Parts: sequence; C-alpha cells; structure tokens
Amino acid sequence: MNWIRRLITLALLLPCAPVVAHPDPHAAGNDEQPKARVLGRIDFPTTTRSMDAQEAFIRGVLLLHLFEYPFARLEFQRAQQLDPDFVMAYWGEAMVHNHPVWDEQDRDQALVVLNKLGPTSEARAARTTSQKERDYIRSLEVLYGEGTKAERDRDYMRQMAEMAQRYPDDHEVRLFYALSILGAGAGVRDIPAYMESAALSQSVFNANRQHPGAAHYLIHGVDDPVHAPLGLEAARALVVMAPDAGHSLHMASHIFTALGMWDDVVNANTRAVQVENAMATELGERSRHWGHYNFWLLYGLLQQGRDAEAKTLLTQAYQEVIAAGGGTETDPLILDPDNSQLGSVVQMWTRYLIETGGVDAKVAAWKFDMGEAYDPKLNDHYVWGLLSSDPDDVAAHLSAFRSLKARLKDDVMALPRQAPFDLLYLDRLAVIEHQLEATQARARGDTDTMMNHAREASRLEGEMPYSFGPPFVDMPSAQLWGELSLELGSHDEAAAAFAEQLKRSRLKAQALLGLARAERARGNAEAADYAMARYQQARAVSDGP
Repeated sequence: MNWIRRLITLALLLPCAPVVAHPDPHAAGNDEQPKARVLGRIDFPTTTRSMDAQEAFIRGVLLLHLFEYPFARLEFQRAQQLDPDFVMAYWGEAMVHNHPVWDEQDRDQALVVLNKLGPTSEARAARTTSQKERDYIRSLEVLYGEGTKAERDRDYMRQMAEMAQRYPDDHEVRLFYALSILGAGAGVRDIPAYMESAALSQSVFNANRQHPGAAHYLIHGVDDPVHAPLGLEAARALVVMAPDAGHSLHMASHIFTALGMWDDVVNANTRAVQVENAMATELGERSRHWGHYNFWLLYGLLQQGRDAEAKTLLTQAYQEVIAAGGGTETDPLILDPDNSQLGSVVQMWTRYLIETGGVDAKVAAWKFDMGEAYDPKLNDHYVWGLLSSDPDDVAAHLSAFRSLKARLKDDVMALPRQAPFDLLYLDRLAVIEHQLEATQARARGDTDTMMNHAREASRLEGEMPYSFGPPFVDMPSAQLWGELSLELGSHDEAAAAFAEQLKRSRLKAQALLGLARAERARGNAEAADYAMARYQQARAVSDGP
C-alpha cells in the first residue's frame, strides 16, 4: 500500500465536524412526481439555485451510493432538465457508468455525458465557479481518460486521495475515495486495502448513521468471515435506513452470510427480491426468480434445510429460462452468472443438487439449451462428475470438463485484457478439476489418490482471494475433504477438514454436521454436542422479517 495514501487516510480519520444531513429525499424534482423512496440521508451542497434540481440530485446520489444505477441516472437527468447549467448533475450521470466493485465501466457512455457538459475538459471546468465542483469534474477526466481501465482506476484513486486531503471534512469526497480504493482492486479482495477503505467508511458512518454510502461501503470493506462482525451494525442500519432499494437489503445479507446468520440471509434477500422486482416493473421489465439476490436466497434456504422452498424458487427460475427459449447465450465468455439468465439458473441448479446430494431425480433430469456458453456447460459436467459413482461416467465428465477448461483458458488469455474475475474463475476450475479427480479415484477404489486430490483441492481453494457470499466453489473443498475422510474412518483428519471449512464459511450446515459426526467418532462428546447445537442454530427459522 502506498505510504502517502496511508498518511492521507490516517489524517482523514481524525475527528472532524459532523455533517448535518436533512434534505428531503422524497421531494418532487419536476411536474412529474418521482416515486417516493426511503433511501437514507446525506448532505451534498452544490452551486445550483434550483431547489427542485438539488433535491433530484440528492436522490440521485443516494441511489448512486446504493448501486441502483438506472434510477440514479433518471434522477440526475431530471436535475439537468430542471437546471441545464447544473454541473454536478452531469457528474452524477457520468458516475452511473462506473461500477467499481463489479469491475465494470462503460467509458463511451460516460464520455457522451461529459460532452453534454462541454466539448473539452477546459470547457467543462469553466461551467462552474466552485473549485470543489471543478475537482469532481477533473476526477472524471481521469476516470474516463486515457490508458487501460486498471491504470485509470488507480489514477482515479490517487485523484480522490488528493481531494480527500484537500477537503478533509467532506463526507462525500471521503466516501468516493473509499469506493475508489475498492475499485482499484477490480473487485478482488485485498485485505490491507479493504481495511483502509472500511476505516474511511466507518468514520462517516459514525458521524451520520443515516448515510447509505457509509454503511454500504463499510460492508464491502469487511465482507469476509474474519472481519464481518465489524459490519454487523452497518448491515442492520442499512436495512432500516434504505428499505426501498433492493441492493441495500441484499447488501446486509453479505454480512449475514459471512457470519452464518441464515435466517437473516433469507429474510433480507426475500425482501430484496420483492423490491428489485417492483423496481424492474417501474422500468418496464419483468420480475424474475433468478439472478444475484435469488441465488443468495436459494443458498440461505438450503442452509436452513428448507429444501422444498428452495426447489419451488428453483423451479420458477427454470420455467422462466425455458420460456425465454432456453436462455442460450450469444457470448460464450460470460462467466459471471449474474450477467446471464442461463448462467444464473444453471448456477442455482448446480448449488441445489450439490447441497442436497443429488437426491431429487426430477430436478437432476432438467435439460438446458447451453449453446456454446462455457460457464453452464462446465457446471453441468461438474455436477454430474461429482455426484456419480460410476468410474466410466466420472471419467467422461472429467475429460469433457478438462477440454472445456483448456479451451476457455486459451480464449481468456487471448483477450486484450484479462479481467480479475476471469482469472479467479480459472483458479476455481483448477480446484474443481482436483475434486473431480478425487471423485474418479473414489469410484475406482484408489483411496490414496482420492485423498491426495481432495487435500490439494482444499489447499488451492484456501489460497484463492476470498470471494464474498456463498462458497465460490459449489462443493467447498475442505468440506469434501472432510466427507471423504469420514468415509475412510480418518476421523482426526475429518475433524480438521471440517473445522477448516467452518473458518471459510461460518455455520455452514453440512460442515457442522460433518464436524459433529467426526467428533462423535473420535469420542469427543462435548465437541460433538457443541457442533450439533451450532447446526441447530443454523437451521433455526423465525416467523418472518
């Protein structure tokens, strides 16, 4: 970490005057009444003389902080209509095209927005008399300037660090600096950088408990099983302060998932899906039972043993992908299931079959039109190879998996830019390959080879950067290692493996049950009883949110 950046961060964390935040987020921006939403409270003064434009701008920033980008864009455009000279409204609209935590950016569309403000950087800077607003516009010149995305992300972070030093009492500047630190890592977790970002967000949250950006970015900064307790207060607050944004409700479940609070995970994502579908209807889009929030909901239900409810959700998602013509993708390199209807539904199907042991023959028999899409086809071979006990069948799926993996690696490495997620995805496939090799050895009765591959899969997965949420590898490797050890009667090794899995995924139901069995077999009744008590805690279901 750059030492200058550290000094800036430490200076910013010193006590400063609190920001008083009282604009009404529900006020109308023009004659067309915007939908009233409860999204939190911030203070972001600008040079506009139009109160209606300022109120639309505030709503836009609130939505921007909550990653509700389509709605934020509408508010910033409304502010421009009310005051065509409103410089920060153009800044806000340009910002909606940068999604730093997701490593996404539409530079071309952002430049279109900047060109509405002025044809050159000098012309754009001349549109305001405020030095701070000129600094904000200058930050966009860097973010959407020349160079690769990675270079621009790092340069933008440095620009925001300078702004944060120049305006140490400004909470918005500080938070956009905190977000830029997360963005500079392209969404791949770097603990020192994430802790620095979290400290900045925490300082704003301490001063304004209604600030959705402070709570949101703090959650991202501590979103792993070790640091998640630091974000629990922010998660609880975010649900209350911004109940009308699907992403805010879902973000709380990041902390709940990292802590194994499955009842809260289910309740948060149930509400998130409801709000997301209502927001989709506003945009003229269909509601859906697949996608990011639904996947987390499915996972939470499975951890609680609510398999029938999980199956109902999955069936609805499957019916939607079939109604859409099978969901065949035109781009085979869409690897993130969140960006693909087909990929998302196959991801949910994969998780359901693995978590339930493949006992539902009807669901297992579902067919998908996968076309040339890599991710769903790889998951299909993964599921069938992992759950099969026939050595020839496992070998066939392993061979197909290896062939697809090799082709995918060649295609990814041939791209002009290798996205960090894509490289992490290749690491995931290396882990899965060892799992399938362990399964093949098991089917052939080669227990030594089986255990060697199981241990290696766990080692490799443990070395990967932590990926928030449900385990990135659908059958967590330490859990698989523990289950295979139990089969061999290696109870000490099984207990160690399950304990390792529970460090990586707190209160994961199957790992707790495996640990209880291993400890019971070792004659450690007290440890077994404790593991079973924790298992029952994971399975607990409340009456509702």
